[in-house]
Amino acid sequence: MTRLVKELMSTNCVTATLLDNVYELAVLMKDHDIGFVPIVDGQKLIGIVTDRDLVVRGYAEKHSGSTAVSEVITTDIRTIDSGTSVDEAARIMAEHQIRRLPVVENGNLVGIVSIGDLAVREIFVNEAGDALSSISQQGGDIQQHTVH
Repeated sequence: MTRLVKELMSTNCVTATLLDNVYELAVLMKDHDIGFVPIVDGQKLIGIVTDRDLVVRGYAEKHSGSTAVSEVITTDIRTIDSGTSVDEAARIMAEHQIRRLPVVENGNLVGIVSIGDLAVREIFVNEAGDALSSISQQGGDIQQHTVH
C-alpha cells in the first residue's frame, strides 16, 4: 500500500509574511525550535526562509535585524501536493538535496514534510536514510536563488 504525504506531513506550520523582518524570523525560529519558515501572502506560499538564509544572506551580508524578509527569501522552491507518495517525496529530497518540502494545494500552503517525518514515522526509513545520507554528503540544503 502506497503511503501519501498527507498521512505524515505537519499541518501546524509557523509562517511569516513579507511584512516581517529578519529579526522577527530569527525569533520565530528560536521560539518554535525550527530552521525553516514558509513566507505566505494570505495562504499562498511565496517563498521560504531558512536559518542558513538568515546567516548567509542576512547577517553575513551585514544586514540589520530590521532588514525586510524580501532580502533573504528563497522564491525558487520545490513543492509537492498532499497526494504525492512518500517514496516520491523522499526521492525528490534526495535528488534536490533538500530537507523540507512545502506541501501546497492550488498554491496554498497546507503542510510541510521533512526528512525527519519520513524517518521518525518509520515509513520508508531506508529512503529517508538514503536521502539524509546523500544530503549530508553534499553539505546540506542546496543553494537556492533569490529574487531581490
